[in-house]
Amino acid sequence: MPLSTVNNPVQAGRRYLSGNDAAAEGAIAAGCRFYGGYPITPSSEIMEYMSRELEARGGAFLQMEDEIASISSVVGASWTGAKAMTATSGPGVSLMQECLGYAAFTETPVVVVDVQRAGPCTGQATKVGAGDIMAVKWGSHGDYQVVALSPWSVQEMFSLTVEAFNLSERLRVPAFLLAEEATGHLRERVDMPETVEVYNRDYVPGEPPFGTDDPAGIPSMPSFGDGEKLMVTGSTHDRFGFRKTEGPAFHDALVRRLSNKVLSRKNEICRHEGYHLDDAELVVVAYGFTARSALSAVRAARQAGIKAGLLRLITIWPFDNELISRVAGGIKGFLVPEMNLGQVDGLVRAYAGSTPVRSLTQVNGSTISPASILAALKEMC
Repeated sequence: MPLSTVNNPVQAGRRYLSGNDAAAEGAIAAGCRFYGGYPITPSSEIMEYMSRELEARGGAFLQMEDEIASISSVVGASWTGAKAMTATSGPGVSLMQECLGYAAFTETPVVVVDVQRAGPCTGQATKVGAGDIMAVKWGSHGDYQVVALSPWSVQEMFSLTVEAFNLSERLRVPAFLLAEEATGHLRERVDMPETVEVYNRDYVPGEPPFGTDDPAGIPSMPSFGDGEKLMVTGSTHDRFGFRKTEGPAFHDALVRRLSNKVLSRKNEICRHEGYHLDDAELVVVAYGFTARSALSAVRAARQAGIKAGLLRLITIWPFDNELISRVAGGIKGFLVPEMNLGQVDGLVRAYAGSTPVRSLTQVNGSTISPASILAALKEMC
């Protein structure tokens, strides 16, 4: 089923919003009709917004006893046919991991807004960080794929939340909005559109819900109440949901399809933006709020005569390794500033070939300044 254009159910026009409120409005615009969550700083405003607004829009809101129950309720709601989400931060993501693996293996569309804070553990609840990059991809056991998008503005807190829902529904995978405290609590102007494009999950009556003949296929998804003989299990299952835990070839084919259905569509999923890349000799690879500082630093470097450019990653997972390899050809080096100890830096190094990569890390609970990035660029000249 292709994207369809619908009227935006939230107030259109120029508005002044926080990132967390924009994410909540993006969820409603995408068609979210279930929210299950547990309050946690710095994401709690999303839950507060949904508790006020969702029921009036025909949805359901549940405050659960913890994050494990929250993501479990979201998975259950999704199988009733509702577009469903939760919002949390790093400690909550840690608790959700088992059920996120369940969602991936049962091909359940769920959206998680992760407003990252300084970790590990409970860390600094009100301070910024970006240390969940690997956790959202590798936190649960086994091999599977997720989608993760990284907003750098309040505008993108809205638009990428809509996109996260669309990708989750289309691919039948968990999708993350990997925000940061700085974008969640940022307030700035947003231009809310009159219409939005939404994707409603594909359902063909009678089609098997857990298998296709295509080794990278995405099966039809029925809901409880549709009249299908529907079973959902986290154990290895056949295309109709019957447990089938014996047989190495069968399990191998299932796990590979779950991965390939995402990786084979990377060109359709992965998005980025480039600034001053045409003649760049030094390229800053940045994402999220740090990309704002990076763009300012790149512009200052240009004024100082340094041929610098910015490669802003919007999609973090799946990781666009071909993009890094392509940009690496012909430049003198990459700089990767991050509010963690180098989680994306390691990915860039893996695909940069012989191009030097410098990491600029900061984990003190504050954003990286443009001056720090500019100083690192000058040292690379």
